[in-house]
Amino acid sequence: MKKCLLFFTLIFSSMVYAQDIQIIPQPQKVRAGNGSFAISSKTVIVSKDRKDKRSIDFFNHYLQQFYGFSLQVKNAASTNYISFQTKRFITKPANEGHYTLDVTPRRIVIDGDADVANFYAVQTLIQLLPVERKKTLSIPVVAVEDEPRFGYRGMHLDVGRHFFPVEFIKKYIDFIALHKMNTFHWHLTEDQGWRIEIKKYPNLTVKGAYRNGTIIGHYPGTGNTAQYYGGYYTQEQVKEVVRYAADRFITVIPEIEMPGHSSAAIAAYPQLSCFPDESTKHSPKCVWNGDSTGKQVQQTWGVFEDVYCAGKENTFHFLEDVLDEVMQLFPSKYIHIGGDECPKANWHRCPLCQQRMRDNNLKDEHALQSYFIQRIEKYLNSKGRQIIGWDEILEGGLAPNATVMSWRGEKGGIEAAQQKHTVVMTPGEWCYFDHSQVKNEDSVTIGGYTSVEKVYSYEPVPAQLSEQQSQLVWGAQGNVWTEYMNNVSKVEYMIFPRMSALSEVLWTNKENKNWNDFDKRLQTQFKRYDLWECNYSKAYLKK
Repeated sequence: MKKCLLFFTLIFSSMVYAQDIQIIPQPQKVRAGNGSFAISSKTVIVSKDRKDKRSIDFFNHYLQQFYGFSLQVKNAASTNYISFQTKRFITKPANEGHYTLDVTPRRIVIDGDADVANFYAVQTLIQLLPVERKKTLSIPVVAVEDEPRFGYRGMHLDVGRHFFPVEFIKKYIDFIALHKMNTFHWHLTEDQGWRIEIKKYPNLTVKGAYRNGTIIGHYPGTGNTAQYYGGYYTQEQVKEVVRYAADRFITVIPEIEMPGHSSAAIAAYPQLSCFPDESTKHSPKCVWNGDSTGKQVQQTWGVFEDVYCAGKENTFHFLEDVLDEVMQLFPSKYIHIGGDECPKANWHRCPLCQQRMRDNNLKDEHALQSYFIQRIEKYLNSKGRQIIGWDEILEGGLAPNATVMSWRGEKGGIEAAQQKHTVVMTPGEWCYFDHSQVKNEDSVTIGGYTSVEKVYSYEPVPAQLSEQQSQLVWGAQGNVWTEYMNNVSKVEYMIFPRMSALSEVLWTNKENKNWNDFDKRLQTQFKRYDLWECNYSKAYLKK
């Protein structure tokens, strides 16, 4: 009888601790044990490798911010410690994100194949912490073996439509880190605002970073704010953000839009337009504020005809100068050059663009766009960088070394992979976090409907691809376009909980994904959002 009682006690204990293991994204292997380990201010961190400093600093900052204490770092300890270890390889490990996390009642051991793997282990450890503020943090005994499925796990943020301060950009990067993502796609230039200081062209921020008003409500709007609006990041601030991201093993990929979505740059330097003397066109459906003569930064959303002139050498000199300064700020191998939604009407009637087409035997304006992108790619390649562009860069012929970011469904990504190009999937149906999260959304959004269930259902590797072509799918990202997000609280509301769902899509092997299990873990994640004091959509909780 006593043996039976002991047996059932052990089973019950194992079940209790298994229920405490609510990790997002789901690790590849988890084995729950019995008992717990208590982290308090008396716990120490054991590390002998300076490369672990970033991981240790992140963990200590998290403890201090949310629990009010941090841990000392020592070279050795016999009990009550968290040990960081990193394997050493003669050759690069197959998956640098691979780690093990072993929790016993006496100690925690983190063992990564690289320093970045230890950072991911820290995120798992954070997910094991209580979601209430306490001075002693009890976490379950568990053994985890884990590694990411995809190499590119990203989040995008548009700061062109609405500008967000550096402190929020850092917070956004922390969200990326806490979800084991590794790429921040920073959309820095738009029709509605140029957001990065370029010292050779000061008017880009003096004039291009500000607009005289913004439409009110959903397009075409019910009026205009009539408020001077804008902002930009200095080069020192950009460096600060890049350093902050690097400390969290996150690559920042800047996007400088071309040849379309360039109204702000043209407002600053009208000669970049095919027709410098023509005033900026704006929709008669929308209320415009202030001067409407000459070149203006757009006050509404949409696609606009005034784009960079492809027939002027000055356009390419300008963009090369801009990219030179961008490359000094961003060490990323990849530079995003946009390439989407570029109307060809001005090129069609521009004598210089038509002459460019004749000189280069280009059959149409789509081929002219391909010429434009390939020329920029060649320049960036000469500097040791490579380009990423939206799937429109396929039109007229794909640049030789380009990576395609597929947003208009998966078709562009499939075509690019079939042409042996690397691909980042970000189709609107699954990955656009500006879409409504419920069918009857209580705030203004751009439209569409992308629920957390829909995001979780996404499979980034299309079935149409062969096994070899599938290897070219680098990963995916969530896109956050901010036409209808004018404050940080709204951004948080729109990304959560969908970002948590996408993190599991990108990290966890598809055979380990399970919606019902994720649903249970998500309930704990909502409490973690509360701990972080961030906003989130509660629509899913009401179902």
